[in-house]
Amino acid sequence: MERQGADRIRLGMVGGGRDAFIGGVHRIASRIDDQFELVAGCFSSTEEKSRASGADLGLNKDRVYGDFAEMAKREARLKSGIEAVAIVTPNHMHAAVAREFLKRGIHVICDKPLTSTLPDAKKLAKTAEASDALFVLTHNYTGYPMVRQAREMVAAGEIGAVRVVQVEYPQDWLTEATEETGQKQASWRTDPARSGAGGSTGDIGTHAFNLAGFVTGLKLEALAADLQSFVSGRQLDDNAHVMLRYEGGARGMLWCSQVAPGNENALRLRVYGETGGLEWAQETPNVLRHAPFGEPVRLLTRAGAGTGAAAGRVTRIPAGHPEGYLEGFANLYSEAAAALRARQSGTKLDADVVFPGIAEGLEGVAFVDACVRSSKRNGAWVNLAL
Repeated sequence: MERQGADRIRLGMVGGGRDAFIGGVHRIASRIDDQFELVAGCFSSTEEKSRASGADLGLNKDRVYGDFAEMAKREARLKSGIEAVAIVTPNHMHAAVAREFLKRGIHVICDKPLTSTLPDAKKLAKTAEASDALFVLTHNYTGYPMVRQAREMVAAGEIGAVRVVQVEYPQDWLTEATEETGQKQASWRTDPARSGAGGSTGDIGTHAFNLAGFVTGLKLEALAADLQSFVSGRQLDDNAHVMLRYEGGARGMLWCSQVAPGNENALRLRVYGETGGLEWAQETPNVLRHAPFGEPVRLLTRAGAGTGAAAGRVTRIPAGHPEGYLEGFANLYSEAAAALRARQSGTKLDADVVFPGIAEGLEGVAFVDACVRSSKRNGAWVNLAL
């Protein structure tokens, strides 16, 4: 995944200023493989905070902006303006920011979920499809080597036709009314105006939904959801149980919760086919459990014996050394860099380059919308409103 002699891609960022967690993650990820260089940004909704954040990062003050629309216009005119922008704002800002850059031909790398509402997601999808610019959605778990390994094994038929999918993502950090303490992450993630119609479903349920589809290749036919807001006064769901019906007959279950004491980031996927099963857990990301029916269970490790090309191409260090969250993000940035350079040079993109895009983003927002609609109808089966 190392840079092969090409100049670094000039990157801008919207959001991600002082005290913002995900902005720092994106900046680290963009530099791990030496593919990008941050040269401009609008880091806050207030000009003073944005400029202070830009100074923290050592950026030229002329390339730090107080307004993202101004940034998009000026950077598009500059000879050495940004080639791509990372959007790391709260959900309700994604659509407006992305449109400003897409319509000027600037590539977009956007944090998930795509938008806070389904109408915004559909409008943004049309803008992205009409633009010459690339759109990458950072569902970072798709960048993990053993997730790529599982995807490769399913596609190769190593567990037979998929019958059952179980995916869960429990956390405990919102077990109490953390948003009432002034904690920044909790305050916007539980606010419908900034987060959207889904709480845990939008924040982590979209990760679980995306992971299941990425590994299995299955398309959702319908779902039935039961959403709860267990913490008194909370406006958005903090727990959800969702049954899934996939095209072709496979069935699934999804649980996401942010009120499950004892769980930090316990994303886990189980896939069972006609001839075997696979199991992967985010908190032990370098191991994939493979259970061929009627045979001893096999534990495949990143960079170990039995691991294939899909995992190998996104692996950096020798077996036994852990890789995880930051590297998963970095893999998506490097996949984005490969796609961006192929787009710029007019060359064919390597088929092994894989990343979530606008279609997966739209599906994720449609998943949240369907969960909310189903739960309001007492768990009725509903289709995604794509």
